[in-house]
Amino acid sequence: MNIPSELKYTKDHEWIRIEGDTATIGITDFAQSELGDIVYVDVDTLDDTVEKDAVFGSVEAVKTVSDLFMPLTGEVSEFNEALEDEPEMVNKDPYGNGWMIKVTISDASQIEDLLDAQAYQDLIKG
Repeated sequence: MNIPSELKYTKDHEWIRIEGDTATIGITDFAQSELGDIVYVDVDTLDDTVEKDAVFGSVEAVKTVSDLFMPLTGEVSEFNEALEDEPEMVNKDPYGNGWMIKVTISDASQIEDLLDAQAYQDLIKG
């Protein structure tokens, strides 16, 4: 299972890459493998400020639809439009080309509440 050490994680299986006041967010390798083949990524919160733990979109797999939860309060500044034509990028490259949104972080103190790679690995091992 691929869990890059430079990223942060949530208990809801989102990953977060922090670069200054911008966070790039996607779902983890574990999440995409549990969901199976992803057929659609729906994000309708572009340019909205979304509170931490609120739903910012959903991901649809062959057998299920799963909500996507915001790991940090912030304004959704970018959606990965490549996923409209190739949602399977989330399966193939969850930490690279399969990213979902970029967010301008409103409250940097919330970063402290995120899991590091070891804590996330412990979570999914149960």
